[in-house]
Amino acid sequence: MNKQTNRMLLIILITFIHTGISFAQSNPQWVVYQGNEGPGKGKHIVFVSGDEEYRSEEGLPMLAKILAERHGFKCTVLFAVDPKTNNIDPDNQTNIPGLEHLKTADLMVMLLRFRELPDEQMKHIVDYTNAGKPIVALRTSTHAFSYSRNKENPYAKYSYNSKIKGWEGGYGKQVLGETWINHHGVHAKEGTRALINGLVKDHAILRGVKDIWTPTDVYGILGLPNDAQVLIFGQTTMGMSSTSPLSYEKSVMPVAWIRNYSSASGKKAKIFTTTMGASIDLISEDLRRLIVNACYWSIGMENLIPAQNNVQVVGDYNPTMFGFGKYQRGLSPSTFEWKK
Repeated sequence: MNKQTNRMLLIILITFIHTGISFAQSNPQWVVYQGNEGPGKGKHIVFVSGDEEYRSEEGLPMLAKILAERHGFKCTVLFAVDPKTNNIDPDNQTNIPGLEHLKTADLMVMLLRFRELPDEQMKHIVDYTNAGKPIVALRTSTHAFSYSRNKENPYAKYSYNSKIKGWEGGYGKQVLGETWINHHGVHAKEGTRALINGLVKDHAILRGVKDIWTPTDVYGILGLPNDAQVLIFGQTTMGMSSTSPLSYEKSVMPVAWIRNYSSASGKKAKIFTTTMGASIDLISEDLRRLIVNACYWSIGMENLIPAQNNVQVVGDYNPTMFGFGKYQRGLSPSTFEWKK
């Protein structure tokens, strides 16, 4: 390699560094949105997707684009990936490459279900949590982990059905506030009408949030910790349209709440959890606004939440209906790159 070639390569490298372009953008196993100008400039959000049913591989990139393009955050989106093809495979419960990005994250947004990650991957999630950093958790994240293959694994205590003392109910119960209980509504036949808790209607996360209906059903909640504050309750709708009548025979359940988690580091982590959040749920503008507001709040930017946060979708968004085995085949992380 001659001196001129070396000089050109050095110029290219300096250009990449100077412009802030991340080499991670070309990695076939995840996608990075660098972010425009905005309140979030200088902050890094890592989105961790991986569920078999609710199409987190579609919904989280859409939210990440909004937060990058409309609000200035750098957003990294991780996926469950088939290591043989580098295609997204939501049924692969044992591989989410790129979790090392959590080392530089200011916020983790997660939508996971029954994952059993290898130790070197799971360690990044545990280290992030133990550091007392904030979390925004969606839908099945209440039952994010299930160590059914190796029940003796040190991380098995994070399983949704853990009976280990001090970790009963696993990561969902101990960190987020609840684990998997049941479908309170009839799954795939009844939806959720959000009822804002009037006692906390002025909370920053609820700013500009007025009307949420989702086609996914209400989850059962057995009991939230004493420090949890319910922002929204969910009432079952007798049907899967926004005009379906409400079911008054079923009690309301918390569907969005906040709490402070006492981490291993002694720091209090700000936690926002909602049992809504499937990709098709996110057609709701006010649900998107709720989650974007929660990201601001989690990072400590609640004073910057405007009366009506901009949550306009970036590009096209045509989410797939939820259901097992219904994910789109042949998608890769590069499918979700945002090309302006």
